[in-house]
Amino acid sequence: MSGDTAPHVVEDFFGAVQLFSDGTVVRGDEAALMPAEPFPDVPGVQWKDTVYDATRGLKVRLYKPAAAADAGDDGGNKSKLPVLVHFHGGGYCIGSYDQLGGGHYLRRRLAADLPALVLSVQYRLAPEHRLPAAIEDGVKFLAWLRGQAALAAASGSGAEPWLAESADFARTFLSGVSAGANLAHHLAVKAGSGQIDLAPVRLAGHVLLSLFLGGVQRTATESTPPDGVSLTVAMSDQLWRMSLPVGATFDHPLANPFGPDSPDLEPVALPPVLVEAPEVDVLRDRVLLYAARLKQMGKDVELAEFEGEQHGFSVLRWGQANEELIRILKRFVHRCST
Repeated sequence: MSGDTAPHVVEDFFGAVQLFSDGTVVRGDEAALMPAEPFPDVPGVQWKDTVYDATRGLKVRLYKPAAAADAGDDGGNKSKLPVLVHFHGGGYCIGSYDQLGGGHYLRRRLAADLPALVLSVQYRLAPEHRLPAAIEDGVKFLAWLRGQAALAAASGSGAEPWLAESADFARTFLSGVSAGANLAHHLAVKAGSGQIDLAPVRLAGHVLLSLFLGGVQRTATESTPPDGVSLTVAMSDQLWRMSLPVGATFDHPLANPFGPDSPDLEPVALPPVLVEAPEVDVLRDRVLLYAARLKQMGKDVELAEFEGEQHGFSVLRWGQANEELIRILKRFVHRCST
C-alpha cells in the first residue's frame, strides 16, 4: 500500500497564508493580524485608485491633500507637491496597498502633513510570487511614473489628472514600512547604480520605516529579543522562507544587503535616506548596522531612533512617537527638496 502523498501544510502564517507541500497557497483572513483600534479621520484628503500595470492588473492608490493648490515649496511653484511613493509592509507575504487601518491612516497623514501626493503601490505577494517579483513590480511602477512625468511635462494630455496638476516629479521620494522599506531600498539601489532610468523623475530621497532585513548569522537582538516585540524571530524567518527564491538562504542579497553575494553599495549614488529604528524590534541591530555601514560609505543618512516602540509602530497604533515621526519626515522632505 502506497504512503499518503496528499499535500500537507509546510508553512502556516497565523492562518493568513498557508503554503502546502505541492506549492498550493491558501489565503485566510488577515483581519486578526491588523490593529483593532480605530484610527481617526484626516479631513480633506482624497484618494482614488488607478491601474499602472494592465497586464497584471496592478494598481496604485493616490492620496491628495485638500490644499494641493496652495501647498508646495516656497520658490514659486506653489501648485506642485512632492511625490511620496509608498510600499506597504507584510514580509512580502501579506498586506495590501489599499488596506484600511494603520497604513491607510499613515498615508493620509503624510499627504496632509508633508504635504505631498502619496502613491501607495500594489505589488505581487509571495509565496505565489516569490522574490524578485515584488522588486520587478516596483521597477514597473517607476517606469509608469516616469511615463506620467513625461506626459505632464509635454501637454498633460493622457497623464493621470492629479499627477499632471499637482506632482513635482523633481521631488520624488521612495518610502515603505518593513518589507516595503526593503523594496524601497532595492529600488533606490537600482536607480543609483544606473540599472533603471527615471528621468524626468528625480529621486530626492528615500524613507525606510522598520526596515525588514535578514541574515544567516544572528544578531544580538535576534539571539536575545527584547520583551514585547510585534515581530518575532520565528515570524521573520518564516516570512523570508516564504518570500525568497526556493533554496535561498537568509544571506540572499534581497534579504541581506551586506551578505557575501550582495552588490557593493559604495559606488552606488544613493539619494539621502531617513532610517527609522524602533527599540523594541528583533531587527534593530540589523537596521542600526545598515545605517552605520551606509554612513561609513559617505552616504547621506539620517537615523531616527524610537525608544520603547515596536517594529512597524507607524501603522500599528497612533501616539506621540508617530507624531514625532511625522515631524521628522516633514523636515527630511523639506531638506531634500531645497
